[in-house]
Amino acid sequence: MSSRAEAPVIAAAGGVVWRGAGDDVEIAVVRRPRHDDWSLPKGHVDAGEHSLQAACREVAEETGLSVVAGRRSLTTRYEVDGAPKRVDYWVVRCVGGEFLANDECDELRWLPPAAAAELCSYEQDRRVIADAARTDVPREVSVLLVRHGKAGSSEQWEGPDEERPLTSAGEEQARRLAAVLPLFGPTSVAAATPLRCRQTVAPLADRLGLAVDERPEFGEPEFGGDPQRALDAVLRSLTVPGVAVVCSQGGTIPAVLQALGIHGHGVPGLLPPVAKGSVWALGGRPGALAADYYRDVTPDPDARPA
Repeated sequence: MSSRAEAPVIAAAGGVVWRGAGDDVEIAVVRRPRHDDWSLPKGHVDAGEHSLQAACREVAEETGLSVVAGRRSLTTRYEVDGAPKRVDYWVVRCVGGEFLANDECDELRWLPPAAAAELCSYEQDRRVIADAARTDVPREVSVLLVRHGKAGSSEQWEGPDEERPLTSAGEEQARRLAAVLPLFGPTSVAAATPLRCRQTVAPLADRLGLAVDERPEFGEPEFGGDPQRALDAVLRSLTVPGVAVVCSQGGTIPAVLQALGIHGHGVPGLLPPVAKGSVWALGGRPGALAADYYRDVTPDPDARPA
């Protein structure tokens, strides 16, 4: 048995930057002069960052482009100087900006997916591009279903349950959501009636300059009386432009997800997970749905101090 301690994982994140529409899509690949290679924009996750934050920041730093986050792509793993490295990728849409050569990248090319993959120097990048080019799942996200943050004990709360507030831990979850969810480009924010639901997305709405719309149909009592209303609301949001954030409860979200064909660990009948402060990012339509679960949006535990 070896007594040598395992090397810590190097956490990194990157983006498959795309532009275009339908089948007419181009992918951005960059040349890194220090390595004399062609790759996807990526970099280390800084201490205090979620991997998605790092992915969008690295894209901006290396390419000068502004992006909106979409679905998760692949995670690649390999070794660098004997240390294990993990790179989490997202599919991100270019919404502006202009490339300027810099110390990290001195050239950027927009290419169709097949040509972009051929230009890349590494097989793992080619696999990521192939995933981003899939046509059976969407690249973009249109609904963010948020479970409210941690609230005080219902047994110790003496007032009406709808007025039970977030704890300090729940308030911290709300602040983290406000830091990460803007990367998806939300255009509306809504919450079920309970105070803890509104409090969870209030910092996000403030940051975006939006109001928190009240959506009673996503509350547990209302959902139990007419579950179709909440399901219809999600289905509408999946088909209209924009990205809708909806904060709901643990008795509502799993049932809505199951109705959309999403099950826990892909096992029919098993409820999808929905921890407090978690997010389900949905895009597409039933039968061709992207569904990413973010158990929390706290900083990446493998990030190293800068």
